[in-house]
Amino acid sequence: MSEIIDEIFKHVPKNKISDAVFEGANIVLYTENKDFFLNDGGIVKEVVNMIKKRIELRPDPSTCMEQEKAEILIKKIITDEAGIDQIIFDPQRSIVIIEVQKPGLAIGKQGENLQEIKKQTLWVPQIKRTPAIRSKIIENIRAVLYQNNDYRRKFLHKTGQRIYNGWLRREKKEEWIRLSFLGGARQVGRSCYLLQTPESRVLLDCGIDVAANDDNAYPHLEAPEFDIKELDAVIISHAHLDHSGLIPYLFKFGYRGPIYCTLPTRDIMSLLQLDLVKIQRNEGKEPIYTSDDIKETVKHTICLDFEEVTDITPDVRITLYNAGHMLGSSLIHIHIGNGLHNFVYTGDLKYAKTNLLSMAATNFPRLETLMIESTYGAKDNILPPIKDADAQLSEHIISTIKKKGKVLLPVLGSGRAQEIIVLLDKLMREGQLSDKIPIYIDGMVWDITAIHTAYPEFLNSTVRQQIFHKDSNPFLRENITRIGSPKERKELLEEKGACIILATSGMLVGGPSVEYLKGLAEYPKNLLIFTCYQGEGSLGRRIQRGEREINSKKGNKIETIPIKMDIEKLEITGHSDRRELMSFIAHCNPKPKKIIVVHGESSKCLDLARSVHKSARIETIAPRNLDALRLR
Repeated sequence: MSEIIDEIFKHVPKNKISDAVFEGANIVLYTENKDFFLNDGGIVKEVVNMIKKRIELRPDPSTCMEQEKAEILIKKIITDEAGIDQIIFDPQRSIVIIEVQKPGLAIGKQGENLQEIKKQTLWVPQIKRTPAIRSKIIENIRAVLYQNNDYRRKFLHKTGQRIYNGWLRREKKEEWIRLSFLGGARQVGRSCYLLQTPESRVLLDCGIDVAANDDNAYPHLEAPEFDIKELDAVIISHAHLDHSGLIPYLFKFGYRGPIYCTLPTRDIMSLLQLDLVKIQRNEGKEPIYTSDDIKETVKHTICLDFEEVTDITPDVRITLYNAGHMLGSSLIHIHIGNGLHNFVYTGDLKYAKTNLLSMAATNFPRLETLMIESTYGAKDNILPPIKDADAQLSEHIISTIKKKGKVLLPVLGSGRAQEIIVLLDKLMREGQLSDKIPIYIDGMVWDITAIHTAYPEFLNSTVRQQIFHKDSNPFLRENITRIGSPKERKELLEEKGACIILATSGMLVGGPSVEYLKGLAEYPKNLLIFTCYQGEGSLGRRIQRGEREINSKKGNKIETIPIKMDIEKLEITGHSDRRELMSFIAHCNPKPKKIIVVHGESSKCLDLARSVHKSARIETIAPRNLDALRLR
């Protein structure tokens, strides 16, 4: 056992503890003494304050009540009004997971129900929210975790042993920090950065450029500094494929270490990765990984809340903060060494409150180096305020509906699609749009919307409260219909009358949005609205630049379809524009000493870097892929 456990036993009576294990950076003590479990006299809290690590006291599995009896008691303690969906026991960890529709009622005033369950059953209850919309992906992920309880326990213990290796007696090594750019430098797509210290190897994101050809789609994992056998941990800023799409590939080639991210990121990235496998198969390609590799990713994911501090290696500690870009998106604060250096990687960020999310955080305990995205970093990337952009979008939709036209909104499955649903709900509540107008959702939008209803705590306060009340939930409107098959898609296109269609992919690179475009393109009263970033080389970017034909394969023939429908481009995005990026940097507290600009086309990275240096007198750099920087 690690020296940190020996240190704990200097202060906790060893005869009261039956076992001590790691769950990642957390330490769990098991006791067979019921009285000590229910009231330890504040001993554990004192040790936590002393060693500054999270310690949990649980009953030894041998003392827990039989599962059948415990389930009966739990259902008596938690009233029917809370809406219990299922109760799942994790006997090796003495935990009972209770999935309910109303977590607040299940927990009770000041946690009284949880305390009563502990007291009567000696199980440690964990309450989880059942999504308001049934989510197959959440059910499957939870099933994978429940079915692999034994493996998870061993994996988490092994992770903790690595974190606390040599906790008291670490050799004094030369202190240095190196950052290598394996993807996402002077480009949008395949974000991947390797952080190295003498002790640790940590990967920040590992994505795919979905709009690129195969040669340029993936990070430079062949770089000499990257060795998968030495990799300690991977941290994912958010779920979009250009940041998370290649994670299962690491498991395909033997990685078995931890993946750190938020709960929504885990669920959404799993869904997007499964969809990528499906798309590659449909295109006649051999998928780069399988669903089994995605399951391995899920098994090795350690989920964190915002502002939860955790060690991930002996000399690296991380904290995730809200990035405002999409559900669960995170700014990653990395504390390296014993105060040696503090580094923040923004991933993608939105420094403004939106219909769905709160604005990105700017306050950190310490900060020396900031690595920031620059998707909209050029001087001319000034987007209209969100209210004005929403008003423009609303005007275009309402106008097309009045003409009895169909509105096609190609969307990213996550983020912008849900923003638009919330906006449409607002228009209907205000009477600007009839609540009888059909809204059709196709592709992953439905599944990701369900995930939003499972994690309202990651949304802004307004939407969170709406989701808590079924009658006002914007995602549960009666006029919202899911399209789930080519047959339903065809029937929709043949229907007369106005409607609104939200479909993936947002860049018109495969997915149902392309099929809708083929069916709607020839009719002038219809409308195509671009609301998200269009990658270089994508069909969406080509149409934005004036292309007015689309090729469609029918049997062995290629048919050319003219695009006669109206086309509108609205830069409504989950990214910060130039002003918001500059404002974010100005509001960072403390002020960074160095800024690294990534995740933008080359000209935009360079433009933002020059402007920041000129206005803020901060050292800036816009590296290329395969560059490496020494931070310390």
